[in-house]
Amino acid sequence: MTTGTDTRIGQLTRLFVQFLETGTAPEGLFTDDVFLDLTLPQWRLQTRGRDEVVALRRRSHPARGTVPRHRVDPTPTGFVLEFEESWVDGQGAWYCRELMRAEVRDGAIGEASIYCTGDWDTATRTAHAKEVALLRP
Repeated sequence: MTTGTDTRIGQLTRLFVQFLETGTAPEGLFTDDVFLDLTLPQWRLQTRGRDEVVALRRRSHPARGTVPRHRVDPTPTGFVLEFEESWVDGQGAWYCRELMRAEVRDGAIGEASIYCTGDWDTATRTAHAKEVALLRP
């Protein structure tokens, strides 16, 4: 049986994937004062506020992309989302893997910590495929 909380987490997951793919935050995804802590391989960024989170996303990923795979696990105060992104821009095709811990407040994401592998270009993905045989996609 699905609880109301599980249903809302499913909705928030779909809205977040939509945000990643379009660069536009759907209504109800973030609280107005959402706090984001983004960790990259050699950098860390933080921002507060719905508009600032959207602006950071658009600066870091201006091209539209897709989220070919994701998995969500509820936590007592929100959820953890593992996801992959793929996109193409003027420099070629890109890929990254990320993990987000989201805290839900009043039915929306009020705080999120995202950990990103960094953006892999075609050369990096090709080198990785030659060196590593993954057991799962």
